[in-house]
Amino acid sequence: MLRNDTLTPRNLTLTPELHGYLLDQGNMTPDPLLAEVIERTSAAIPDQAHMVVAPEEGALLTFLVRLLGARRIVEVGTFTGYSSLCLARGLPADGSLITCDVSAEWTALARDFWARDGVGDRIELRLGPALDTLRALPAEPHLDLAFIDADKPGYIGYWEELVPRLRPGALLLVDNTLFSGEVIAEQPGEKAAAIREFNAHARRDPRVELVMLPIADGLTLARRLPPGESPVR
Repeated sequence: MLRNDTLTPRNLTLTPELHGYLLDQGNMTPDPLLAEVIERTSAAIPDQAHMVVAPEEGALLTFLVRLLGARRIVEVGTFTGYSSLCLARGLPADGSLITCDVSAEWTALARDFWARDGVGDRIELRLGPALDTLRALPAEPHLDLAFIDADKPGYIGYWEELVPRLRPGALLLVDNTLFSGEVIAEQPGEKAAAIREFNAHARRDPRVELVMLPIADGLTLARRLPPGESPVR
């Protein structure tokens, strides 16, 4: 096996022009409603608008839900509804998404977009501390997919509540796991340090196998292992 330090990075630098090409060729350009989510979030909450997931990440969420045939999803961190809209679009008519947040103000925007897109009946918003919401879920493995994109110091706690509730073969997606590159800084800030601690925690977890992708701000995909299956390391 090649050591990490022998590998030559092959990632492209995405210029605005190349990023636009990527979105067009992958059919990932936001449609009018998704574009409006971005616009209204930027107008209403300019200081936090960067929290909306990138269009290519949103498209991947829809794709993965459909690929898995997921029916039961949990999201930690709703914000103004872009990612939950993408997740719900991948669900069948009888699928369900529980999404957790603490802000009634931000999620009011989300509710409007869900209703206009016709997926509001598939989404249940639960306001309050996400750990309380997760601990109230059935304890047995039943989730097909989960997505974490919330307060960074809370990631390990959310992970520990979600992993046991994933059915074998289910996916747990975790956003911002590269944190603008600050995860490798000698003295990372509080949030970046929390992400670095989470990344190490997830990598050591024998219940899953995972990959980290350089999509947007870093996206970790963890697959819940069936009983008796060993992770690929």
